[in-house]
Amino acid sequence: MVRDITDRKRVEEQLNRERELAQVTLASIGDGVITTDESGLVTFLNAEAERLTGWTLEAAKGLPVGQIYSLIDEASNRQADNTARQVLASGKPVVCLDTRLLVARDGSQRAVQDSAAPIRSRSGYTVGAVVIFQDKTQTRELTRKLNYQASHDALTGLVNRREFEHRLQMMLLQPSGIHVLCYLDLDQFKIVNDTCGHMAGDELLRQLSTMLREQVRNIDLLARLGGDEFGIVFCNCKLADAKRIAESIREAIDDFRFSWKGRTFSLGVSVGLVELDCGGSVTLGDALGAADAACYAAKEAGRNRVHVYQPDDRQLLDRHGELQWVPRLQAALDQDRLRLYAQSIASVADPTSIHHHEILVRLEENGRLYAPGSFMPSAERYNLIGRIDRWVVRNTLAWLSDRYRCKGSGAIDTWSVNLSGASLSDERFCEELLLWVEQASLPPGTICFEITESTAIAQLSTATLLIRRLRQRGCRFALDDFGAGLSSFAYLRQLPVEYLKIDGAFIKDIDTDPINRAMVEAINTVGHTMGLKTIAEFVETPATMAQLSRLGIDLAQGYLIDRPQPLETLSDVRVMPR
Repeated sequence: MVRDITDRKRVEEQLNRERELAQVTLASIGDGVITTDESGLVTFLNAEAERLTGWTLEAAKGLPVGQIYSLIDEASNRQADNTARQVLASGKPVVCLDTRLLVARDGSQRAVQDSAAPIRSRSGYTVGAVVIFQDKTQTRELTRKLNYQASHDALTGLVNRREFEHRLQMMLLQPSGIHVLCYLDLDQFKIVNDTCGHMAGDELLRQLSTMLREQVRNIDLLARLGGDEFGIVFCNCKLADAKRIAESIREAIDDFRFSWKGRTFSLGVSVGLVELDCGGSVTLGDALGAADAACYAAKEAGRNRVHVYQPDDRQLLDRHGELQWVPRLQAALDQDRLRLYAQSIASVADPTSIHHHEILVRLEENGRLYAPGSFMPSAERYNLIGRIDRWVVRNTLAWLSDRYRCKGSGAIDTWSVNLSGASLSDERFCEELLLWVEQASLPPGTICFEITESTAIAQLSTATLLIRRLRQRGCRFALDDFGAGLSSFAYLRQLPVEYLKIDGAFIKDIDTDPINRAMVEAINTVGHTMGLKTIAEFVETPATMAQLSRLGIDLAQGYLIDRPQPLETLSDVRVMPR
């Protein structure tokens, strides 16, 4: 019996072509592909799957998929559920978003991310599963490298400030535990950088980082916070033990010698310690601020020492107050909230004769005015005094220019303006100051710049040059706080000034303290011998004024004469003594 099987052959050929096309497609996919039958036995692996699993198609065919495609959970290091088995059991697709480890035939491991789907017959029955998986090893290594770089210092390999603060925050949020936070600031590091260059400084930091690793325990957290600053958290450590370790670190750095191209350098380190009691009562900002303040106190006490933070430490409280002023002062400068005031300086012989005034500055904040004593220490310590000097000088010169332009000729008063040491050492400021004075075109003798005695002595050559150049432009000069230094008279003849302002500490008790009275008399005698006028500060009582008159002091300044008042309220009317 003969049958016509042409149609069947045609169908078989079509099926074979479709099967070959499917296999070619699976083989060409860049991801690993494994197919199984309904029992979970492997029927196909493409080239990428062979590479990743280490199994060839011939060797794997007919073996359980769990033997060929074995996964481990990276977090728990336990055997993970096989994706193909999950699909065969549920009949539903599975997409795994987590990265797991694929154990290859030779035992090596690769990070993979996979998904699986059922293979169904035309009637809808599950006849197998297909697993598609991607090699995430390179991606994971790149992610790890980026995470490491984001949390570690590139130069030393230590934890960086961002990661240090993050881990410290986590510790502080723990329900219990006592740790000690340590700040280290290298002394004399700038000398190495300035003398030998940044390459030498970098090498020094690397060597010190290695030394610090050897000094701390394995459970401690060590970080480079930036520049020449390091941080340590002594975990679960008593304060006494932390102080002992900190002293060992200080001694090790003190004994360390850094050599670079035939030159040898010694260093020191200032260390601040603060005990941290966890449980949420201590904030990250408070902890860091306390450690920084303790480190600062170690520097102020002479450097190369360990200072333990105490909440009632007066020096640390002052430091905290100064730090609080920094952003407020910057905001006031940016928003033009400084205000000019003036205090009169009267003739001691005739207190009603007032032709001299000192320009003072106040800071306005939320409707309240702050005297210089509140913010000037912060301005000087944190390099903001130069900006204040610029503001005061420019606004004073502008006000005086307008005043004399409107007033015209007539009596000329003298207006004293203070200059800080930071401004005197700034060449750019000095050149700008000469230009501002020329542009103001004020009558000679209108401006008198006051320089403290200590500043003038510390920068004698700079101060002398600036004084001479400004005197050629009609400015006068006063030496402020005279008598406070130990070498006052020795340097006096080298400074071409017109006035000596006697330190107020000698003036306050001049009527009751014979030693102060003798000092003031000596200063006045020397000043007059050199042709200078003397000004007494802090004159507050008639008895003090009477004593100044007997000693022959020329001018007086203080609350007895006049209280500071806003510059814009001044008129040509002289202020009478009270």
